[in-house]
Amino acid sequence: MFFQSWGDFFNMGGYGFYVWLSYGISFLAIGILAVQSYREKHRIFADIRREQAREAGLKAHRQEKARGIYK
Repeated sequence: MFFQSWGDFFNMGGYGFYVWLSYGISFLAIGILAVQSYREKHRIFADIRREQAREAGLKAHRQEKARGIYK
């Protein structure tokens, strides 16, 4: 599509409001999805680290108990 001016480009033949609104909503939805994914990834990794630390503590406790070190 060829436009004579920037005004014609932004107007989009009279449908500019709908075109730019749809672009805006799409970019907003993609941005929200990206932020949620980033936060969820960090939450999952934190949960994994916490679970690994818990398992390491339980393993150390079992080893101490098996050696008779546990009081």
